[in-house]
Amino acid sequence: MPNRLIHSTSPYLLQHAHNPVDWYPWGEEALEQAKREDKLLLISIGYAACHWCHVMEHESFTDQEVADLMNQHFVCIKIDREERPDLDKTYIEAVQLMTGQGGWPLNCVALPDGRPIWGGTYFPKSNWMNALNQLAQVYRTRKQETLQTAGNVQDYMIQRGKVLKATQDPVFSKQELTELLQNWMQRIDFKWGGRKVNANKFPVPINYKFLLKAAYFTQNERVQQALDVSLEKMAFGGIYDHLGGGFARYSVDPYWKVPHFEKMLYDNGQLVSLYAEAYHQNPSELYKTVVYDTLQFVNRELSSPEGGFYSSLDADSEGEEGKFYVWDHEEITSLLGSDAKVFSSYYNVHPFGNWEGKNVLFVLETEKDFAEQWKLDLGSLRELLARGRSILLEAREKRVRPGLDDKILCSWNALMMKGFLDAYRVFHEDHFLVRAKENAQFILGNLCEGGKLYRNYKAGKHSINAFLDDYAFLIDALIHLYQVTFELSWLHQAELHVSYVLEHFFDAESGMFFYTSDEDPLMVKRHIEVQDDVIPGSNSTLAHSLHILGILLQKPRYLEISRQMLSNSKASFLQSPDWHAGWGHLFLAQSYPYYEIAITGLNALSYRQQIDARYYPLSLYAGSESESGLPILKDRFQGQTTLYVCRDNVCQLPVHQVEEAWKQMEIS
Repeated sequence: MPNRLIHSTSPYLLQHAHNPVDWYPWGEEALEQAKREDKLLLISIGYAACHWCHVMEHESFTDQEVADLMNQHFVCIKIDREERPDLDKTYIEAVQLMTGQGGWPLNCVALPDGRPIWGGTYFPKSNWMNALNQLAQVYRTRKQETLQTAGNVQDYMIQRGKVLKATQDPVFSKQELTELLQNWMQRIDFKWGGRKVNANKFPVPINYKFLLKAAYFTQNERVQQALDVSLEKMAFGGIYDHLGGGFARYSVDPYWKVPHFEKMLYDNGQLVSLYAEAYHQNPSELYKTVVYDTLQFVNRELSSPEGGFYSSLDADSEGEEGKFYVWDHEEITSLLGSDAKVFSSYYNVHPFGNWEGKNVLFVLETEKDFAEQWKLDLGSLRELLARGRSILLEAREKRVRPGLDDKILCSWNALMMKGFLDAYRVFHEDHFLVRAKENAQFILGNLCEGGKLYRNYKAGKHSINAFLDDYAFLIDALIHLYQVTFELSWLHQAELHVSYVLEHFFDAESGMFFYTSDEDPLMVKRHIEVQDDVIPGSNSTLAHSLHILGILLQKPRYLEISRQMLSNSKASFLQSPDWHAGWGHLFLAQSYPYYEIAITGLNALSYRQQIDARYYPLSLYAGSESESGLPILKDRFQGQTTLYVCRDNVCQLPVHQVEEAWKQMEIS
């Protein structure tokens, strides 16, 4: 018989809907039941593409003996961390405080009021049962101790999460930037790229985007090298799908070789933006291929017919991690015939496999170097490899596919929309812009009520209030959509959401924004997200948008809030820039020339594309073909297409040729 999760829209919750565990979704029903029966909450958090979540479900949650124990002593709650990142942030912070570790599946035991007292990640069946028996006994016999523990954990979390309003100047000196980059470079793996690690290696696009800009302004060859090696090795590694495009979530080694095979929308949206911008700075066919193939993957495998983007593809198929993606040497030989020897050598395919007896496709050298080594014509090699990839992709499509998490999340969709927009700005493919607009219209049509947003969408409905990252990423994407199209409606929509965020998320005491709105019930504490990680921080993203909107709309308050947020975060950024890189983008905007470029006249869009053809990472664009009510464009129509290059709302003489604007911006 199904449990209460059967009515959920989350694919992750539905995966557990036929467990013998009497699961509740998060909500008042579960909390009231725990209070009424005076039972501890057992909160289990994961997501649909999580391999170890599947393992623990198979070992424990489908086992009747374990289920009986859980049902007897606990009110059991299942949470999809992607739908409810607010709860995930609360309970993973608690588990990290208590154990020093975090990850998924995340299992946390809490009092009936939701305050955590114990937790961990994956547990084998016997360990899990032992822990639950002990917890149940402690709660029965030493309840006062559990109440004290919960109070201590909550107090510590509240104090730890406070952000103080700073008074320091948010502009950093050239010396501070130099020292920051020197320290950061000590943590870079210059052989394989990314952070120096001994195990799992994650792409963190926000870090590389900052390094890209920093390398441009400082002309620091070491920083440029760190960026180049990271982008190349990620694209060469097995973490990148050489047949179908798109990136897996991380590699299980320091070499980007063997992926944890799940593919997440948020990674691919950001990585498209990153590689597009990297191509803009330094044209590379490798970067272009990554952008085009990844967008093709998203259109093919993560796109809904309504215009939204699905969340992820599972790591597993047929109960095995990576089965859909790996190859036998004999299978490749059979499919590719005479091409197999060269193809297998280039992609490091071996008779006995390169991972657990199977082969993950990855690359160790450029096509040019490989062609020289094999004494092959470069063009002929590329044709052979393309032919081989096409044949293998066609064969792979006949396999049992990994599970698709088909829920649609506002924030992740906005990241992907931005990826399409950034690709359009660099490569000018009209279908990239069409796809971005379709997605914007989908979000505004299905997840938006005036300025208010909803987090999730599936089967024609939404059910969860949006969080700060939903607003921040959508506002950012809408601002970029305006700058690409000069259609004022997108900017007005962004301002509408900013007004809502200021009313319902702003913390006047710190000058920052809470992750949850004041319309949502308080659970343990309200988070203020300052760090940037594999997904950028909501506050750093919003601060950057407030800076841009403050200029475009001439709203001093937006600029003041953005500057205060930056002041609050300066010390953290200087101390650990690779965990706060989103703030770095705004620091650069305060410390180097930031150009406001207004373009008026019939050729405004064409001129924007032309001036944008040369890479300069700190600029914003406003424009219109006719008179506009936008403050930055007021009284700036002269009868012919005109460009105004400004800084801090002070403009140089108007010019009528793009080359003249480049000279004013000192771009060679």
